[in-house]
Amino acid sequence: MKFPKLVKAYCPKCKTHTDHSISLYKGGKRREIAEGQRRYNRKNLGYGSTRKPVPKRFAKVTKKQTLMFKCQKCGYTYSKLGMRVKKLELVEVIK
Repeated sequence: MKFPKLVKAYCPKCKTHTDHSISLYKGGKRREIAEGQRRYNRKNLGYGSTRKPVPKRFAKVTKKQTLMFKCQKCGYTYSKLGMRVKKLELVEVIK
């Protein structure tokens, strides 16, 4: 699905509709010192690789793409849970 890179949307900081640039959300790098990661590593000790079997088939074919909206006026960034699509392509819209 093609989605515009620039849309007019409501900015909660400016409290008005402004132009927003859109990007896809990318998850950050896992931190080894985080409590959840330390707990996961502790539980995995003693096994060859992982303690749970890797699933062979997945129930879902697509995944929900999270969109990041950045206000062009003030720079405020917020995210919105997008739609379920196989491929989301951000395109330039010529006015």
